[in-house]
Amino acid sequence: MPVPRPEIIAHRGASRERPENSLAAFQRAAELGADGVELDVHLHDDGVLRVHHDPLPIGFRGPPPPLLDEVLEFLAAAGLAAYCELKGPSTARGTLEAIKKSGVNGAVHAFDHRQVAAARAMDPAVPRGVLEVSYPVDPLHALHTVAGRDLWRQWPFVDAALVRAAHAEGARVIAWTVNAEGDLAHLAAMGVDGLCTDDVALARRVLGR
Repeated sequence: MPVPRPEIIAHRGASRERPENSLAAFQRAAELGADGVELDVHLHDDGVLRVHHDPLPIGFRGPPPPLLDEVLEFLAAAGLAAYCELKGPSTARGTLEAIKKSGVNGAVHAFDHRQVAAARAMDPAVPRGVLEVSYPVDPLHALHTVAGRDLWRQWPFVDAALVRAAHAEGARVIAWTVNAEGDLAHLAAMGVDGLCTDDVALARRVLGR
């Protein structure tokens, strides 16, 4: 039986070609044919959710990062999935509300699994995932604790045994951040469900689409 083609997920948008986590990066990801984007959500002191990776330094005077609402509205219109990483405390509720408001095909995930557990309590209908940079003895334990769907694992810690174990329980494996041709091909052949990459064009060439 042929292995299904994994989703191509643009890491912070098309970050090889445009500034990461910008509307331009998300628009370029759509143009390149990504299936979805990974983006980072911070809650600002004014109660507004914005999309950027690192906390902004005190006195930051650059252009404000895009609003989560406007990013999700664009992604919904473009038909791209939105994988929202919860980057700071108290981001779960507003992110879940923004996903529902926009109608986007959205999900949440985080390194802080407490935030994912909070998201489960607030709205169990929105899919959840956990981020990991390791290979635990019980590789699905963290996912079980939040009743999650997506195991986001740094790609060197992904193998065929993990993919089989996840699929046996109806879970998905998303490998990140994969930017080399050989690694993309190897992981796709392994049966991962998503490849999070900075290079959408390369991923499309490797996967033949």
